[in-house]
Amino acid sequence: QVQLVESGGGLVQPGGSLRLSCAASGSIFSITAMGWYRQAPGKQRELVATITKDGITNYADSVKGRFTISRDNAKNTVSLQMNSLKPEDTAVYYCNVHTLYGSTWWGQGTQVTVSS
Repeated sequence: QVQLVESGGGLVQPGGSLRLSCAASGSIFSITAMGWYRQAPGKQRELVATITKDGITNYADSVKGRFTISRDNAKNTVSLQMNSLKPEDTAVYYCNVHTLYGSTWWGQGTQVTVSS
């Protein structure tokens, strides 16, 4: 099993920045890809960004150029730097990891609200 603990959500004005972090524990040796998803009220959960163990990244078109995902394999953490935030970025953000056994684990979610 893998346990994920997220931090860093909050309220920010449009154009502002936030940094989300996620710390993994448990069967961390099995983790391959790590990433962030989000779910806005009334909408399906969607991919925000992912990063492989080798550092290959993938972003949703809506966040390209504004968000940056990074990973520290030694500390078993994944972070999401969010700049130029927009009201439409408001959502609950979930940390996600895949393991070499084919399983997927989710964090509890952290609220990000972009509003003036």
